[in-house]
Amino acid sequence: MRNHRKTAAVALAALLLAAAAPAVALAAPADSGTAPSACRPANHLAKITPGPASAGHHHYRVTLTAPRGYASCVLAGSPADVRFSGHGDPARITPGAYGDQRVAVTFGPGRPVHFDIQVPSDARQVAADEVSFTLRAPGGQIPGTSFAEGALRVAAGTLVGPVQQGS
Repeated sequence: MRNHRKTAAVALAALLLAAAAPAVALAAPADSGTAPSACRPANHLAKITPGPASAGHHHYRVTLTAPRGYASCVLAGSPADVRFSGHGDPARITPGAYGDQRVAVTFGPGRPVHFDIQVPSDARQVAADEVSFTLRAPGGQIPGTSFAEGALRVAAGTLVGPVQQGS
């Protein structure tokens, strides 16, 4: 009698698992054929480097690259919610945007993009080593915050240019 109850319990458990298996497979297919978007903050890398100076301004370039295995996506305009910090302390600088905010560019593996940070040379500058930002697509902002690291100096009047093709 004890063996019959044990066998029945095992059979019932196997039946319940088999019934649940199709629902799990449908919810999370093993190979969906769709790679995650390179535009998601966790799926790309960003680095700050000095850019060429212009009359009255210092420039920094924030370059975004995506490793292989991610799907290309489309970005447009200057990043939103741009914040600067130095050694973890926020800089109280709120940048504006410049340039054509409607131009769309494709970003993904083998297709890096960049945007410019333009800082007035004659303003009181603050050292920073990190910038956080939210990328924008033609239809609005992409959820999540991206981060880039590298030495830069920012000041009142700092402007952020639109995302452009290339590194």
